[in-house]
Amino acid sequence: MSEYFLLPLASLPFPNIDPVIVQIGPLAVHWYGVGYIVGILFAWWYAKRLVTNPRLWPDGHLPMKPEDLDDFIVWAAIGVVLGGRTGYVLFYDLPRYIAHPLDIFAVWQGGMSFHGGLLGVILAMTLFSLKRRIPTWTLFDVVSAGVPVGLGLVRVANFINSELWGRPSDVPWAIEFPNGGPFTRHPSQLYEALLEGLVLFLVLRFLTHSRLKLKTPRFVGGAFICGYGLSRIFVEFFREPDQQLGYLLGTSWLTMGMILSTPMVLAGIWAMVTAKPAPQPRAA
Repeated sequence: MSEYFLLPLASLPFPNIDPVIVQIGPLAVHWYGVGYIVGILFAWWYAKRLVTNPRLWPDGHLPMKPEDLDDFIVWAAIGVVLGGRTGYVLFYDLPRYIAHPLDIFAVWQGGMSFHGGLLGVILAMTLFSLKRRIPTWTLFDVVSAGVPVGLGLVRVANFINSELWGRPSDVPWAIEFPNGGPFTRHPSQLYEALLEGLVLFLVLRFLTHSRLKLKTPRFVGGAFICGYGLSRIFVEFFREPDQQLGYLLGTSWLTMGMILSTPMVLAGIWAMVTAKPAPQPRAA
């Protein structure tokens, strides 16, 4: 009987969830796409709540109108999709797309880069804020506060799709993915969902509502960038690198995700360290 308890724990079964929620003829709704849509809508709704709460802003002066965010959501969606797809093509699989350029438009097959999507949204925020005469860093702060929810949902969708799985492991919660070979692996997608999604959202929520850091432009945005970068670098130690890239140094570390995330950590630290409280609005 004692020998039974010395046996290694069995891996957890992979939940056989269809990546397609519903399909009507050629039209298919994927969990992956729903994750992006729900994430964008949540960030929009959450940002509107932030900019209508006078307690969070210097002297109760609201920095923008909720209607501004209604218009910005279209800009954000375009920035996420174009930037995310362009980033994946350039950073992760350029030779393939040079050979098959039409595959660039097959976004339903997956292949989005967070780092590219971030650059796309930053460009969209910069152009939109200049057009509406809204402080760019303030727009970045209120948008980034709700982004982790979408990140978490997309990582869960990656898990459902059995993609971006982790390195081989014998931990009790390891999973044998259907397309991951005859190995049990870290469910690294769920690690990312927890850190980039839930934990990062709660940290930013603490900064916005308890520490009132929206009164200090670029601090919340810097915390988001730094927090994502640190989370991503940590999880990369458990995540299998993209097959077409592999490890960029040695045989067990330094991945493209680490390289792209390191400048984010540095930029985020710079933003938080140099952030200063916004000047109090002058009385009329």
